[in-house]
Amino acid sequence: MTDLFRLDGSVAVVIGGTGGLGGSMASALAKAGAAVAVVGRSQQRGAERVEQIVADGGRAIFQAADALSTTSLEDACAAIEAALGPVTTLVNAAGGNRPEATLPPGADFCNLNLDAWRDVFDLNLVGGVLLPSQVFGRQMLKRRSGSIINIASMAGMIPLSRVVAYSASKAAVINLTQFLARQWATDGIRVNAISPGFFPAEQNRALLYNADGSLSARGQQIIGHTPMARFGDCSELSGAAIFLAAYKASSFVTGQNLVVDGGFSSTTI
Repeated sequence: MTDLFRLDGSVAVVIGGTGGLGGSMASALAKAGAAVAVVGRSQQRGAERVEQIVADGGRAIFQAADALSTTSLEDACAAIEAALGPVTTLVNAAGGNRPEATLPPGADFCNLNLDAWRDVFDLNLVGGVLLPSQVFGRQMLKRRSGSIINIASMAGMIPLSRVVAYSASKAAVINLTQFLARQWATDGIRVNAISPGFFPAEQNRALLYNADGSLSARGQQIIGHTPMARFGDCSELSGAAIFLAAYKASSFVTGQNLVVDGGFSSTTI
């Protein structure tokens, strides 16, 4: 039964693998047997993640790339395939938010910063899914095989207060995931999404915790709305990533949005 989830002989690319969530998934895919390319802009973080993977007995390389540049991604794809072999799994984990694209209580939506809005959509949709899927998907189409895993968000299903641009861009990620799944279904490429709930990371830690380590008011609201009464840990995305990457386990799964949120999206009052 465990063979269903083994990734031996596969090559996984994790764009945004220098971050917390992406890095955790890169480590998990390597432990399941995949050779992993950690892709990002931070040489230091990438090297640290690769060192950890190798120390745990895995195979990994770091490849610098700008997810908003087609040329940079094409160069990265060529380098990765030369070093590790044909890419079988692409995890699109790059993305983020901008404070200028949020709406604090009482803020006027009509005055939302349009440049910041576009920046968030570039981060989460263009660089987060579109361009990497085009570049690596082109190679998968030639081989008629592959799995693309996009990191969406529970906020893309249920728009959260304040983070209006982030929520809308992640909703677009889910929609594009479904479109690509339909587009490439008969070409041997499966396209799915994972929607995490609240996982404290560098970009949102200040929103969830006070400087003294206690929960912020927003953090308390989130915990109160989460049936499991806690935030998620990055490692708790590992199973979802391995499942969607493993052909034997998920060969008939495409166009799906796998939610990992401790029950947040199932709760009303």
